[in-house]
Amino acid sequence: MWELISTIDFSPLFLSMKTGILATIFTFFLGTGAARGVMKLNHRAKSIVDGILTLPLVLPPTVAGFFLLLIFSLRRPFGAFLWENYNVKMVQTWPGCVMAAFVIAFPLMYRNARAAFEQVDVTMIYAGRTLGLSERKIFWKIIVPMAAPGLASGIVLSFSRAIGEYGATTMLAGNILGKTRTMSVAIASEVSAGNWEIAGFWVLIIVMISFIMVVFINLVSGKSNQDVSGW
Repeated sequence: MWELISTIDFSPLFLSMKTGILATIFTFFLGTGAARGVMKLNHRAKSIVDGILTLPLVLPPTVAGFFLLLIFSLRRPFGAFLWENYNVKMVQTWPGCVMAAFVIAFPLMYRNARAAFEQVDVTMIYAGRTLGLSERKIFWKIIVPMAAPGLASGIVLSFSRAIGEYGATTMLAGNILGKTRTMSVAIASEVSAGNWEIAGFWVLIIVMISFIMVVFINLVSGKSNQDVSGW
């Protein structure tokens, strides 16, 4: 076992963790903001916007990766614009890993945030307005604390999804050891090369991280249910 570990390049673990953390930060702020904005729309507009924001959740990751490649390719107007004006390149780079993970994980944060906001007691919001609080203070001091368990679940699910992303990552960022090869990409690469033991090691790492995330969600949800029920 130790001989196997000594031969493993741990850069996929570090890349996956960095990618997951940064992508989760983006999904938290943009996902909660989008959820709050969608709730203010009328029913028809809400249905359309919600469908667009949730689409990456139901599309195959390779399809999402294909669209990302069309957008950020240096041969396309937007990708060329970013490269020529801001020296930003997504294709075959680590920022591409973050972008792919963000796009795939975003719907999880958005839907969890929206569900959590919809369960907030509106009388507390009205009370805050009666006390003269601004909408921003009401959001951060009343809505967010009351929706905290749902937001925490969204964060954990987004992080778990981000570190395990494969399809969109390979389409946009590729498979470059030490640069864009995350754990999921490493698993596919090692299986293709016949290195089943190394692939199994990375599978074990991802399973352990995912299990910890699920237990954390259960603990947060269980504590929230206890607080509500009083048992």
